[in-house]
Formats: sequence, structure tokens, C-alpha cells
Amino acid sequence: MLTPENDQTEIMRRQSEYTPPRSVSHWLIGRPLSTADAPHQTIGKAIGLAVFASDALSSTAYATQEIMVILAVAGTMAFGYVFPISVAIVVLMAIVTISYEQTIHAYPGGGGAYIVARDNFGELPAQIAGAALLTDYILTVAVSVSAGVAQIVSAYPQFFPYRVWISVAAVFMVMLINLRGVKESGIAFSIPTYFFIVMLFMTVGTGIFRYATGTLGVVIDPPHLEIESVLSTITPFLILHAFSSGTAALTGIEAISNGITAFKEPRSRNAGITLLWMAGILATLFLSISFLSTHIGAVPSETETVISQLGRTVFGGRGVLYLMVISATTVILIMAANTAFADFPRLSALAAKDGFLPRQLTFRGSRLVFSNGIVTLSIIASILIIIFKASVSLLIPLYAIGVFLSFTLSQTGMARRWWKIGHLKEGEEVVEPGSILRYNQGWRFKMLINGFGGLCTAIVMIIFAVTKFREGAWVVLIIIPALVKIFFTIHHHYKDLAAHLTLDKFSGLPARQTRHRVILPVSGIHQGALEALRYAKLLSDDVTAVHVSIDPEETEKVQKKWKTWGEGTRLVILDSPFRLFLEPVLGYIEEIVDKRQANETITIVVPQFIPSKRWHNALHMRTADYLRQELLSKPGVVVTDVPYHAFEKKE
Repeated sequence: MLTPENDQTEIMRRQSEYTPPRSVSHWLIGRPLSTADAPHQTIGKAIGLAVFASDALSSTAYATQEIMVILAVAGTMAFGYVFPISVAIVVLMAIVTISYEQTIHAYPGGGGAYIVARDNFGELPAQIAGAALLTDYILTVAVSVSAGVAQIVSAYPQFFPYRVWISVAAVFMVMLINLRGVKESGIAFSIPTYFFIVMLFMTVGTGIFRYATGTLGVVIDPPHLEIESVLSTITPFLILHAFSSGTAALTGIEAISNGITAFKEPRSRNAGITLLWMAGILATLFLSISFLSTHIGAVPSETETVISQLGRTVFGGRGVLYLMVISATTVILIMAANTAFADFPRLSALAAKDGFLPRQLTFRGSRLVFSNGIVTLSIIASILIIIFKASVSLLIPLYAIGVFLSFTLSQTGMARRWWKIGHLKEGEEVVEPGSILRYNQGWRFKMLINGFGGLCTAIVMIIFAVTKFREGAWVVLIIIPALVKIFFTIHHHYKDLAAHLTLDKFSGLPARQTRHRVILPVSGIHQGALEALRYAKLLSDDVTAVHVSIDPEETEKVQKKWKTWGEGTRLVILDSPFRLFLEPVLGYIEEIVDKRQANETITIVVPQFIPSKRWHNALHMRTADYLRQELLSKPGVVVTDVPYHAFEKKE
């Protein structure tokens, strides 16, 4: 039923009664959720820890080993530096955690480093942070899954030749779970996450007890230590190199600040507490594993992980407890990719909303998650796994530099935010896109915390870039600028398109005599839509514009603009609770066709945007193409395309 909007006949609203039918996808990812279900899909602290902390917690399974891999070139005596290096990393972890806890409360809308950099430094630093984080999330999936499969290979060496395809299969398994929605995937991941925490604490607790009682012993039949060249002395560069490798333990610290909106109210408080829980568990496990590994004589190896050696030493062989540790570690490492699956789609949607990535990434799928972002992440991560043959040691050098770049931009951005707050008067308020600035008496202390955090992470980033340059860090130093260039190319296209479609300084279209009954689907009110309206009114006096309401804010903008530019033409709004476009429009047209008079022709005028360059098609939904294909099969309906051509501005 159509109902007038605010007692006005020119704008009407209609609730779509279409319900998506059952399909194969329902068995894989669940039934579609209505937009009204969104508030019920938020998560609490316990599930939030499983969703956003699995990446950080899982790094305890390989961070110690990465330190040992670097120190191994100086011989096993150098392993004595593993624990002191781990302590230094935990100190850095504490600094970063305190800094991000402030970020969570300052930016309750989420977005992390991207939003902080955008609001305090501008578009270029924001896109650098975005490129660094998106790269990090892709590598998180590749590294975590590869490390998880490495645990399987440690326990069952016969699977070593198949590790790449096992890894790819694991990526797509995590993808399917995430397509089911944040709440449901969080519940699924909470069990293996807490199982991992319990088993690791049991392992290190037993190990420390046996060390204290003198019954710990050493690794029996350790793997062969493969060293291509041996250094005669332990150099400062080697220590810094090992330190930079171990900082993989900090990856994932920022994840909670990016996904605050997934938490239940009060969001900032719940997210902040979850961050502190995560940091405490991570620091305890990391230090314990590093301490025990050096005392049992563990050896870094591609064929058997340090966790495997620790497990069979602590529990006296490959018994049930050992297999439980390996199983828990394998699952958490694979599930650690879930952190990236939770944050990559959110961040890419923010960048797409700002016009720096294709608009398709802003689309929420049937389960209220950014489905296109999830699928994109799965494909890119799988390609990386295949290229690097699921080797953790080959992927790690590409990993942490992007993390520390985003850390640095986030913390220095927060320091600038506190500086701006300190220069406000009491009671004064400044509204920024990501937050509201109000005077705070403790701004100097908070600025000092974030500034010191930014300085520390900048130093670590430089150390990482220098020590890991030859091992592959140079690739990231090329990829991030290349991504930023791509982002701005996309942004230029969207800005140019907006300039062509804007109604600013537009004098309006000339009135025309019309005929025929015309239905005009419109997604937004701009020059292209008004060109289509002008053509529709040339055909008939009976013109009905149809807008499918998916986003209430966007619909409100459409209504306001239609009152100004619609020339009194009737606008029917079709409410679509499942965020579907084609089905509500087709259902409405079918009703019109069924009730049409004899010899009456229904004309559907479809606005069609034609980009100036062919590759620009990939940046648009191309909904008009799908609508036209569906309408062409409807008897008694004439479909007319009204193309609107955009041309690139000449510099």
C-alpha cells in the first residue's frame, strides 16, 4: 500500500513485501537478515575478544620462533637474547595498548588509524594509513593461515607437500563463516579462541612449574638447525633484526579500534576493556613461551614449530595433551584470519564511502556484513599464499611494516587531536567528521602518551624497514604508494562524476509536453536523473518516479531534492528492509502491468550512466544493466535507456 509522506501527494512511501526465497546460499551463510536486525547483531566483550583478538593472540604461536630464526645465524648461544628481546617488545606493546585505548574513547565510531589520520592530517595521510592497514589485513590472513597449516605439518609431516592447497581451503572456510554475519561468526570463533587460551596457559604453566622443580628437560630429537652462513659475533644489527621480527606479536593490537561499531553499547567502554584483556593475555603468553623455549633448547624450523617442540617437551611426548595443544594452535592460527575478515571489509567500506575505493565495497549483504569486502580479501590472500608457497618466514618480512606505519599515523594523529583540544575554550565544541572535540584538562598528559607512542612505533618502523629491506620489506614500500595512487585515481573519477551530476548552479530543465504512462526508477537525484525525467515527461503526462529506500539518510536526501527538482512529478518510495533493489521495483511494475488498461503501454525509462573510460565500469554498480535485462522479458513493457555521458575534466 502506498502512503503519502507527511500528507504530501508528490512523495509516497511503500513497504516492500518481497521476501527472498530459499536458495543454496541460505544453507551456506544463513537466511537473509532485515536492516531492522542490525542492532541485534552487535557483540559483547567475551565474543569481541574472540572476533578481534584472535590475530593478536595467535601471534604468540610464531613471534618467538621468528626471533629465533634471525638469531640462529649467530649460533644457538644467541638464543639467550630471545627473552630480553621479548621483554622489550612487551614494553612497546604496553605503550601501543595505552595509546589505542585512548583512541577507542576518542573515536567511538571506529575506523582506527584511517579516521584519526583523515581528521587530523588530511586525505593523503589517511589513504597511506588505509593502504597500510588493508595490506596488513591481507597479509594477516596469509600469515595466520600459513602458520596454522604449519602446525598441522609439524604433527603430520606427510601433509607438507599439500600445505598450499590446505591453506587456500582454510581461507575460503573462514570466508564462508564470516559471510554468516558478525554475531554468528563470533560465536563460532569463541570456542576455539578460548580453547587455545586455556591450552596455552596450561602448557606454559606446566612448563614453568617443571622448570622451577628442575624436571623440565630439553627437546628430544630437535629438528636440524638450517643455517646458510654463521656470524662470528652477535651484532647490534642482528639484535635489531630479531626485534623487528618479533614485533609480529603486536599485529592485531589496532583491530579493536577499527571495529568499535561491532560492540554493544556502551561501545567504547566494552571495546576498551576487551583491548586491555587482549593485551594482558598476549603479553603473558608471549613472555612465557620465549622464556621456556630458550630453556628447553628449541630450534626454529620449517618442519617443526617451536610450539610443537615446547608442547612435546612439557608434556613428555606426542600424547593427548600435546595433540590438544597442536590442535588448539592450528585452529586459532587459522581463525586468527577472522580479525582481518572483521576489519578489512569495514575499513574498505569507509574508504569506499569517502570515494577512494569502488562503491560496491559499501554494500551490506544478506547477513548485514560487507560481503564484497570479505570475498575480495579471500581472493587476494589466497593468491599470496600460492605465490609464497604458504611459507610463514617468507611472508613475515612483508607483514609488520604496514602495521607500524598505521600505528605511527594513528598515535601522532591522536597527539595532534589533543593539541587541538588544548587550544579550545571551556564549553567550546568543534564537530569533525569522526568525532567531537571538547576541551579536556588532561590534554597535555594524553598528548604526551600518544606522542611518545607515535615516536616509539616510528622508530620500530624504521628499524623494520632497514633490517627487513632485503628480505622483502622493499615490496611493501612499493605496494603502499602504488595503492595510494590507485585510491586517488578512483577518487578523481568519483569527484569528476559528482561535478557532472551536481545540481549546484543548475538552472533546471525546460518543460515539455508528454504522453504515455511512464515509470522512472531513480537511485539518486542528479543531472542524469533529471535528464531521464525530462525525457519521461516528453513521452507522457503520467510519470511516476520510483526510488527504493535502502538507506534512510539517503532516502531523506532524495526526498528533499525531489521537492526542488522533481517538477511536481509523483515519487513513490519502495521501502526495502532486505536492501534489495531489483525485486521491489519489479514487483511494483508487475502490479502496474496487471492493472493496465487495454491498449495502454507501460514505458520504463532507465537512466544509464556511461563513463568516459571503459575501466570506470568496475567502479559502479551497473544496476541499470541488471534492471534492463529483467524488464526486457516483461510483456507489455517498453524499456528505454536514457544515457548520461560523463567526460573527464582536462587538467
